[in-house]
Parts: sequence; C-alpha cells; structure tokens
Amino acid sequence: MHKHQRSDPSPEFRQRLVAPEADVDELGHISNVAYVRWLQDVATAHSDAVGFPTARYQGLGSIFVVRRHEIDYLRAAFAGDDLELTTHVAWFRGATSERRTRIVRCRDGLELVRAATLWAFVAIDSGRPRRIPPAVSEAFYTTPARPSPDLERDGSR
Repeated sequence: MHKHQRSDPSPEFRQRLVAPEADVDELGHISNVAYVRWLQDVATAHSDAVGFPTARYQGLGSIFVVRRHEIDYLRAAFAGDDLELTTHVAWFRGATSERRTRIVRCRDGLELVRAATLWAFVAIDSGRPRRIPPAVSEAFYTTPARPSPDLERDGSR
C-alpha cells in the first residue's frame, strides 16, 4: 500500500452549531436536507483547518466531490438545539476517501445522526477521478485540526 493510501482514521475534527429555525421542516423538527448540508459544511471546515481550503484544491486542478452519503437518522433535532459535529477521514485509497461524521445534541449527549460519506477526488476540468496526492492525504494526519471558532468561543474541547 502506498503511504498516501491510508486505512487508519485521521484525528477527529469538531464543530458546534445551533440548529436554526430556518431548517425546521413541516414536521416541526430539523429537515433531513439540513443534515446533508451540515455534513458537507463540517467536511469543508475540517479541510480548511488542515490547510486545504477550496482555493488550494483549485490550484491543484482537482477537488473532492461527494459520491455517496449513507446517513442514519437516529433522533430528531429541533430549532435552538446546540449540536456538535465530529468528523474524521476513515481512509484514503486511490481517488477515493471515506469520511465518518456524528452529530450529537450537547445538552443530553444523544447521538442524532451517524453518517459515512464517500468522496471522489476529481479533475476540475474533466470530472475524471485523480489519485489523491500524498500532500492532501497526509495533511489530515500531520496537521492538527484546530477547533472551529464556535468551540474556541465557548471554551469547549
């Protein structure tokens, strides 16, 4: 196995958010669509934190895109709930990686969502898969993921 093809999980990255009223659906709880957006947002924040914001991927001519989300909706969240999203990269292989994410309600510690997302690394100009460069995969293991501003503000972690 090449060094950049890792099967060990990266360190976790955590981000907090308060579920907004705008994400409430017709059933009175947070919409499933909001969870999908949050999965992508926390993945982007993690990548930013390890030194790979979108502009850096664009400089490489490649970027990660979602191939598949597998989401277990375990419990509902409601507007105003303080949530913690915890994510890590489970592995990198070739042009693919898998990211695992959990969403937990802070007041009672209950897990609301558990997700696995397959990401493909693709060329921006053609959409064709490209092998993930070692500099990209290793950044998630060698660069400490700093907490989000929300975590720094409330003193958690």
